Amino acid sequence: MTVKVVLGVSGGIAAYKACELLRRFTESGHDVTVVPTASALQFVGAPTWSALSGKPVATDVWTDVHAVPHVHIGQQADVVVVAPATADLLARAAHGLADDLLTNTLLTARCPVVFAPAMHTEMWEHPATQANVATLRERGAVVIEPAVGRLTGADTGKGRLPEPGEIYELVRGLLDRGADATQDLSGRKVVVSAGGTREYLDPVRFLGNRSSGLQGYALARAAASRGAHVTLVSANVTLPDPAGVHVVRVETTDQLRDAVVAATATADAVVMAAAPADFRPTAVSEAKIKKADDGSAPAIELAQNPDILAEISHDRAREGAVIVGFAAETGDATGSVLDLGRAKLARKGCDLLVVNDVSGGAVFGSTDNEAVVLAADGAAVEVPRGSKTALAHVIWDEVARRFAG
Repeated sequence: MTVKVVLGVSGGIAAYKACELLRRFTESGHDVTVVPTASALQFVGAPTWSALSGKPVATDVWTDVHAVPHVHIGQQADVVVVAPATADLLARAAHGLADDLLTNTLLTARCPVVFAPAMHTEMWEHPATQANVATLRERGAVVIEPAVGRLTGADTGKGRLPEPGEIYELVRGLLDRGADATQDLSGRKVVVSAGGTREYLDPVRFLGNRSSGLQGYALARAAASRGAHVTLVSANVTLPDPAGVHVVRVETTDQLRDAVVAATATADAVVMAAAPADFRPTAVSEAKIKKADDGSAPAIELAQNPDILAEISHDRAREGAVIVGFAAETGDATGSVLDLGRAKLARKGCDLLVVNDVSGGAVFGSTDNEAVVLAADGAAVEVPRGSKTALAHVIWDEVARRFAG
């Protein structure tokens, strides 16, 4: 289905990155109308936007006035995305000003509106900007948290435009949800873990697992699109940071445990999608372990790693927090995948357990997933095979339901 996208571009140095975002929308078959501000054209000219979108570009309400563009563009849009959104643009949008075509469009739009801020750290943190962001969010707009990184000149800090690919994925998630695209996690603090931990044998070898982190990153991205403040504890994942998400990188299970426990102190929900290694070597060689001439293999003594899910479930840092675990099962002589999942749910003490059948290596590294979400109260939600983003939203639906209850 062709979606009518309005891409607003305000006057910041990150305007050049909006060209890639525009390309992603058009290559996906969407109908994109670019509405830059006059100052945005100081960074990227109108011919570039026209060439990439296949449409003429205007910044004022007087061009083609007979078509009433200042009303019709917003009325006909399925989604409006402003990237970058400067501090000035956020202020004008929050106060309902309408002094150019973009701000008029924002007033007439009755579809999801997404702002991707980009500015210097001091401007983002200023009370005026934070108040404007809060106002826009209260009205239902999605204001993505800016990324941390290199800014204009030598400055580094929070205020960088999230990567265009991640903005696109967030918007696509909103469009896929359609009428269900509410901000039901607005103001909530959530923690998501992703990836697989490593336990080193020597400087070059480690014990690990096949977790790609795709499901955890989909969960983080989905929560951000629903208004949550998201901390993503990422174990050995090479994926780009999801837009609007604070990422904490770890390697080992002990590091994962420390980061998760620290973040849960103020969290409303924790989703443990990471795959921690169950065991670690009791001793780590300072030098690479060499092959023996006689062909023998070294004996490696293992110790059990801490059970992070059980710890944060039984010792709740915050009353009322919702804890979600994952179980990758294959079934064995002791029971089916669901039997083992139900036993694990009772043993861990979490509120929800997402059970995956990983027989034959299914799920790992795939963009699709299927699962059964088991609840401590006995309920079960079957999620048929689909995208990991779709499963992520089902999980957050169940979490949001428990918040409401």
